[in-house]
Amino acid sequence: MNTDPHLNPHPPSNTLPRARKRAVLLTMLATLAAVAALIWAFSPRPVEVEKGSAVRERFELAIEEDGRTRLRNRFTVSAPVTGLLSRIALREGDAVQTGDPLAELTPAPPSLLDERALRGQQARVESAQAGLQRAGARVARTRVAVEQARSDLWRTEQLATKGFIAATRLEQERLAEQAALRELEASLADQDIAQHDLEQARYALTSARDMRPGSPSATGTPLPVRSPASGRVLRLLQTSEGNVAAGAPLLEIGDITQLEIVAELLTTQALRARIGDRVIISGWGGSGLLEGRLKSIEPAAFTKVSALGVEEQRVNAIISIVSPPAAWQALGDGYRVSVRILTEVLEDALCVPVSAVFPLSAQHASHGTSTQVLADRPMAVFVLADGRARLRPVRLSARNGQQAHLSDGLTAGESVVVYPPPTLRDGMRVSLRGG
Repeated sequence: MNTDPHLNPHPPSNTLPRARKRAVLLTMLATLAAVAALIWAFSPRPVEVEKGSAVRERFELAIEEDGRTRLRNRFTVSAPVTGLLSRIALREGDAVQTGDPLAELTPAPPSLLDERALRGQQARVESAQAGLQRAGARVARTRVAVEQARSDLWRTEQLATKGFIAATRLEQERLAEQAALRELEASLADQDIAQHDLEQARYALTSARDMRPGSPSATGTPLPVRSPASGRVLRLLQTSEGNVAAGAPLLEIGDITQLEIVAELLTTQALRARIGDRVIISGWGGSGLLEGRLKSIEPAAFTKVSALGVEEQRVNAIISIVSPPAAWQALGDGYRVSVRILTEVLEDALCVPVSAVFPLSAQHASHGTSTQVLADRPMAVFVLADGRARLRPVRLSARNGQQAHLSDGLTAGESVVVYPPPTLRDGMRVSLRGG
């Protein structure tokens, strides 16, 4: 019997089941691989997110607006009497001192002089005297304010050396003293103006009494028009020689070192601002930032149409510059600046990126979030924990353009999701974008 397998055309019967087993095994492995691939393909993938952190840092709530500079005191010099004005030799930008002659005016003889005109001139003198007394009272009041500010600063410095007062409080007192000194300078300037007005009123009364036909005063003696305050010539309103009437404006002068800023605030913003708030001035063209203080807010609002055509109710906020004049001597009248009025400052506040906080809605509330929590804490964040995003209700106190101040719900050091995608839900697996 031939036992050579190469010569036998029919293999042994036990080799067929072995081949079938191998085929079945390969089929099962292929099926398992396909099932695994399907499970992997349809299983939820981690959501890519960006990470932020909850930290304790300085938080500032501010009102940001554009403003413009203006002179604190602008003086329009007018002709005291009717007459012939000589050509003014001054030009815009020329410096003048109090009492310097600005122009020459040759009075014209009056055509008719009656008792009523004399009484009107006398009333002007009495009004100017009352204005001078009022200016003197303001000077006395501002001197008292300066003494009070210096006293408060001295006490604050004593407490600061012992560690009882924060550095921000000491800075506030120093700025308050500078603001009081600026007010004193303005009141002294007003007193000079009142004195000048009184002198002009007295001169007009004397001219009305003495200028009669045939009198020495009616011969056309030139009358010098003098500067009421020190400063620079801003604008010439009458440049050529000619006859002018009494009260006609001749030129404007002002002290460019006495500037203030006017910012148009929305009325809803103005309600959050308080007199004395610190102001950061930027975008003025020079290097560094300038310090200011909110001096006042005008009581009357006005309607202004925005660039988008929306009617807005705005109100003027007056800001005093408390930085040394040498730091902003390049500024002039009508210059554009950016102001930032600090309405709230917290040195140690729990803050997260403002883009991490979102309103807590019903679709986010899952996995046991109660209705009471929704009512008490309408804001929430996603906290990163063990590779998953956990919904965390928080209490939002305030927010600005970059930070959100939280009073409850997080602790410093926790990681949160920044710009959470709308599909993110509580408990979903996440991965850091770019990580």
